[in-house]
Amino acid sequence: MKRLYKEAVAVAVAGGYGIALDGKPLLTPAKRPLVLPALPLAEAIAAEWQAQGDTVDPPAMPQMRLASIAIDLVMPRREEVLAELGKYAGTDLVCYRAEHPPELVARQHSVWQPLVDWATLRFDAPLAVTAGIVPVAQPPATLHAFAAALAAYDPLRLTALHAATAACGSLVIALALIEGRLDAEAAFAAAQLDESFQIEQWGEDAEQTARRANLRKDIAAIAQLVDLLRR
Repeated sequence: MKRLYKEAVAVAVAGGYGIALDGKPLLTPAKRPLVLPALPLAEAIAAEWQAQGDTVDPPAMPQMRLASIAIDLVMPRREEVLAELGKYAGTDLVCYRAEHPPELVARQHSVWQPLVDWATLRFDAPLAVTAGIVPVAQPPATLHAFAAALAAYDPLRLTALHAATAACGSLVIALALIEGRLDAEAAFAAAQLDESFQIEQWGEDAEQTARRANLRKDIAAIAQLVDLLRR
């Protein structure tokens, strides 16, 4: 869409912070008030709008997109989002290991097992690990512990967690990213471990390169959101 404003700034509003475009309050795509809990996040979103050229490019505004998702989609369907995340806990990527070759087995253990151990200690949620494709049932107490931890997340952090889980294919990796156990690059590497190993063996095509670049960018944006909320 065409840019119809000159200045985008963060402003104090009832309940937090918002964005004003030439003095007019910015709304979400669903026309809800854009109210944010942290000034650094509001300033980052204002900077995204200010950086637009003659045409506004929504994909170039990842923080605006994540904040809008939190307000328009996650808050109205919070229980559904929590249920979706709970399903990942039962079939997490880091719990399913290769049986061969030995190099991949060793790499999965060195990268994923510390995350399993961290989740056990951080959430009191021991995870069962298996080799091959045979499903392994996770202890009910573990699933309950994860559910209790997720229920405590505020809408923006829950949005970040949901986006990270979908991007990484793993609730454990996503939690490690949101909780600061992993940075964005380490989360990408953990999530893409199997594919990166295959690329080392057989090479990478242009489609893979583009998809992985977009995935890396998405994970970095999620990590930035969490960082802005911490400041």
